[in-house]
Amino acid sequence: MADYRLLTENLKTRSFKKGDFITVPGQVQRELYFVKSGVQMAYLDTSDKTYVIDFSYFPNLCAIAESFSFQVPSKYFLTCLTDSELESLSYEDLQRLVDQSQQIERLFRRMTEAMLAGMIDLHIDLRAMTIEERYKAFCRKSPQLLHLVPHKYIASYLGIDPTNFSKLFNHVKF
Repeated sequence: MADYRLLTENLKTRSFKKGDFITVPGQVQRELYFVKSGVQMAYLDTSDKTYVIDFSYFPNLCAIAESFSFQVPSKYFLTCLTDSELESLSYEDLQRLVDQSQQIERLFRRMTEAMLAGMIDLHIDLRAMTIEERYKAFCRKSPQLLHLVPHKYIASYLGIDPTNFSKLFNHVKF
């Protein structure tokens, strides 16, 4: 209980509007966010295409992990797709807390491991599954996003052409 209090008393509530950027390329992400409400998206913009890397929503973390963890400039954007309320914890406060509490250190290690496992699963899915299998897996994992996120972004995340995504959305039941 003392560890929980130690963590929560260091959190600060931040509100963002739809379209607000949390982090942009070249900026170091100085805060880690716990999503209370809303949907956020990490993406890379090139001259010809937008590549969606990840979505975050309650009860997940919201961050550009490598920018926050190593305090280096981000290579991509983190933006709010909907109005969002996030609890923030600065990099310095997190370092102090993990030095003070083995329980908090263990919590953050497990959250980091879960993020890594999710990234590996997506990497495998993009290479080993058909577009229909990827679509169905996404629908099972995050069905609420189908109604909150523009489909072109979900299509990008799944590595599916937007036209094919539209066909899947209209014809495939999960």
